[in-house]
Parts: sequence; structure tokens; C-alpha cells
Amino acid sequence: MYNDVRAINELVERESAFIDAITSEIGKVIVGQTQMIERLLVGLLTGGHVLLEGVPGLAKTLTVSTLCETISAKFQRIQFTPDLLPADLMGTVIYNQQTGQFSAKKGPIFANLILADEINRAPAKVQSALLEAMQERQVTIGDETYKLDRPFMVMATQNPIEHEGTYPLPEAQVDRFMLHVKVDYPTQEQERQIMDRITLSLLKESSETAASTPYSSVNRLVTPLQILDARKVVGQVYVDERIKDYIIDVVLTTRNPRKSKLDDLVDMIAHGASPRATIALNLAARAHAFMRHRGFVTPEDIKAIGPDVLRHRIIRTYEAEAEEVTSEQIIKRIFEAVEVP
Repeated sequence: MYNDVRAINELVERESAFIDAITSEIGKVIVGQTQMIERLLVGLLTGGHVLLEGVPGLAKTLTVSTLCETISAKFQRIQFTPDLLPADLMGTVIYNQQTGQFSAKKGPIFANLILADEINRAPAKVQSALLEAMQERQVTIGDETYKLDRPFMVMATQNPIEHEGTYPLPEAQVDRFMLHVKVDYPTQEQERQIMDRITLSLLKESSETAASTPYSSVNRLVTPLQILDARKVVGQVYVDERIKDYIIDVVLTTRNPRKSKLDDLVDMIAHGASPRATIALNLAARAHAFMRHRGFVTPEDIKAIGPDVLRHRIIRTYEAEAEEVTSEQIIKRIFEAVEVP
């Protein structure tokens, strides 16, 4: 067993080298936001979709687009609006008068990396169409079903403070996202860096040139094939039986807090995490270890990635909302109570 883990460890050390290169390349454009970048890479390494939530101006869209620029894959940015139709996303069937035949015109969903900008601005039909593609990895246009290219990943953003003209994602649909990442403000030092970097970039060139290229460009470092190969290695990362039991205990406690003697949370949780959370926590923890060049998962990996896996899967009761008990507070209590192997 020890030799097997050591072999996996050596394999991970070799195959995960590109992670540092991507992170460094993104750092040319993005100041800070380390957690957001890491979570996007976790999604990339597992095939899981990521929902980014934060107020405007925190570089959510810029971070996603910069990450995609480091990968030699097809990227599509889709701006979600209230008048968007499912056909605008998936494609439609068009009639050719010259040939008298119908043919499928594929929509922007046919790409490797999708940025669904402000996903909560689109109506329910469009959201459902996207989330079906996320789950099934295929799209039906007319009578034909088309498989989506691999790798396929959706990175969605939403604004938590503006509710006018928005259509919040239902809990059952949000569950299809592997991670729900809360994006916070930069630190004081990072804010100073952002101000100096962008101001200098804008002043350095002529106003016309600077307006079109205010940020540094990045190099393409990874191919889709390398991403798929890395996913295979992530799948080999060792997870001990006790770690698996730990994952199960955490998820089951969200459904039955009494399991870990958290009787005060019984009236705070309406619905616990689904089995998707168990799968996501296992996969995300493997990717988290891979990014740290380790071939095995530790309890710290579970604790680090757990809040992003669980926060959108725990449905609070009205009582919890009235007492302003957040999902983050519930998750913190659960991790404090569940015994660590």
C-alpha cells in the first residue's frame, strides 16, 4: 500500500506542474482572488461546474476569461439577459430554401469552456436548458441529439445584491453546480496593487490603445487533451477508507444534525445535502490534493473545499433565516462537531 501511494504521489508531482504555471500566468492579470482561481481549477480538473457569486467589480468575469485564455480550447462568453431564449443558447433548426432541407445551427453552448455571465438574469426556460446540458453533456436540436465536446465546463456568475430583473436559480438546479464560491473584496494591499497596475497600464499607452488593452495578455499553456489526462490522474489520487467515512459523516450530518449531537441545528436545516454532495466532495478533495502536488487526500482537503461544496446544498428553514443563521455558520458547526479521522 505504501509503495502504491508513493507511486501515485510521484505521478501527481509530475502531472500537476502545469497548475503552478497557470496560476502564475493568471497572476499577470488578476491581483489576489486566490480562492476563486483555485476553485475554478478544481472544477476544470474534475469536470464540475462552478457558480461564482459576488458583487460587481470583483473580477469574476475577468478571472474566468483569463483562465480560459491559458487553455487552447474553445471558449464562449454568454451574457444572460431577460429576453434570452433557449434557442439562442442551444441552437435551432433552420430551413434552406435552395435545398429544401432543414439543418441544425448550433448555438454557443457548443464549446469547451462556457462563461454564463449573470446567469440569474435569464428566465427559467433558459436556465433549465443550460443546466440540462450541464447534467447530460448533450443538447437536442429538433429531432437530433448532439454530444457536447470534452472537456465541457460551465462557469457561471451571479450578483447577490441586485434582485430587480433577476430570476434566482431554484435549489434543485443550483445543486448541479459542483461548487458555489463566494467572491469577497480584495485586501487593502491588493486593492492598492489593482489601482496602481490598471492606472499605469491606462496611462502608459495612448488613450486609444490603452482603452482596448488595459490588461496584460497571457500565454496558452495547456491543451484540452492535457486537461483530460490530468483528470485521469486526479481520479487516481488516493482516498483512505477513513477519509471516505469522514465525507459520508459530514454529508449525513447535514441531513440529520443529531448524528453529531447538533440538536440545536435540527430546526435550522430544512433539507440537507444530496448524494451529489458526497460525490462532489470526494472529487473536489482529490483535485485539491492534486493542486498541492500530493497523491493522497487529507482531512484538511475536505475542510478546505467543504464549504464551497455544501453551501448551496443546505436549505435553511424560515426559523434560520429569521435568526440570520447562515449556511456558512451551519457548515462550520458541522465540521467542528464531526470527528476527524
